[in-house]
Amino acid sequence: MSEQRRHYSRIAFDSPARLSLGESQLELRVLDLSLRGALVRLPGDAVVRPGTVAELRISLDRDGTEIRMQSRVAHADGRHAGLACQSIDLDSVSHLRRLVELNLGDPELLQRELSALLNE
Repeated sequence: MSEQRRHYSRIAFDSPARLSLGESQLELRVLDLSLRGALVRLPGDAVVRPGTVAELRISLDRDGTEIRMQSRVAHADGRHAGLACQSIDLDSVSHLRRLVELNLGDPELLQRELSALLNE
């Protein structure tokens, strides 16, 4: 079940985002997103270190709708970094749920993922 859950709860897309690392901010692209975290493509000159605490803000539309995720850099290699989600607000979960519904057609998938995370 965990493999199926992981497969369906991840959303692959290419979306603009901002990563706040303390005082510095990076404009980047989110390539993959789930409740567990995100895979991002860093700008060419950016260097991030594993363990760094960061806030990821993903733009969803021109009206300012966004997903906000408090995270920790899990790994970074060259132009890509993996972010592990530490917390996400309810509005962001709602936006992510809608993305799952639009992309996968099953509104229950994100709820099962959230339940699994809470029971771990």
